[in-house]
Amino acid sequence: MSEKSSHYFARGNTAHGAHFLYKSTLQGLNTIFVLTGPPGTGKSTVIRSLADSLAEKGQHVQYFHSPLRPGELDGIIATELKVGVVDGRVCEGIPDNEAGEIVFINFGEALDNSHMKPEHLRTIEDLRGKLVDAYTKTYETFLTALRIHDEWEKYYIESMDFLKADQIAQQLIQQLYAGHENDAETIGRHLFFGAATPKGAFDFIQSLTAELERRIFIKGRPGSGKSTLLKKLASAAEQNGIDVQVFHCGFDPNSLDMLIFPQLSTAIFDSTAPHEYFPDRDGDEILDMYTLTMSQGTDEAYAAELAAIKERYSAKMKEATSYLAVAEAIDSQIKAFYVAATNFSVVEALRLQLHSKLNELLAPQQPIK
Repeated sequence: MSEKSSHYFARGNTAHGAHFLYKSTLQGLNTIFVLTGPPGTGKSTVIRSLADSLAEKGQHVQYFHSPLRPGELDGIIATELKVGVVDGRVCEGIPDNEAGEIVFINFGEALDNSHMKPEHLRTIEDLRGKLVDAYTKTYETFLTALRIHDEWEKYYIESMDFLKADQIAQQLIQQLYAGHENDAETIGRHLFFGAATPKGAFDFIQSLTAELERRIFIKGRPGSGKSTLLKKLASAAEQNGIDVQVFHCGFDPNSLDMLIFPQLSTAIFDSTAPHEYFPDRDGDEILDMYTLTMSQGTDEAYAAELAAIKERYSAKMKEATSYLAVAEAIDSQIKAFYVAATNFSVVEALRLQLHSKLNELLAPQQPIK
């Protein structure tokens, strides 16, 4: 494995509310360390410290970023060790891990409650209510944007050649999978490559595909069959025993935006806004679903109507992002109360405890620092 890190999201703020993919993401691990406790008690900082130490030892690390603050981590996986460390407060859907072990570590022990005065607790409670309201407005506005997007799609769906779209899918299945089939079916691993954040859409497509030999950039319009194509390819990969990483849309998790086939060193992804990229190296190619499957002149025939829809959609997406920024600001205020009441010498002891456990798993290698 030439790249020593991979960066993802496994939760998102979407048109269908908070959406979590940790049940799939964390499957198959030998050990999952779940860090519990309030915000501000050092969990993300400790996870970052563990990740850096593992990376320094040459271990491949999977980083799972926070959609509220992409610079912070919700969790990590040490790939070769099959060990995960996650913030249990934000990682809903942690699997039962029947084949392995789940270890809970309580960072609430670091909280000095003597610093949490009654007026602080009342303020925190009030802020939590405001945080719920900000998230509710975010999700409601994203959902309104999705309904506008559905209107947008209708114009193109009516012009769609579904037979041609199915032929493209079957041709790709044959081209990609021929000679790589396996009798044992696989189960795809489900992830997000990006997220809606308080500063707008953010993605890791370029880093996730940097080492792959082949990248297929799907171009098209809303409703031109991009997600449907990816769903057909993912289903066929699982049926044919081909490992596949399935990346859901961070705006509408019912849609797919990318597939990566590690064994085939291939990615195929929706390369339209807000994650629009273009070929820039050997092995890159474009698959234009608009040109291949749509009636010519669709854009021109409905230019005025489509422009109006796009304007409404963009306005709602900006509005939802502004509510998400409000949520981040409120969350920061709540977090500050807990930071002020946290005994970081206790946090350091917990960090060393986790380092020690990872040292044992890394043996007989040199201990991580």
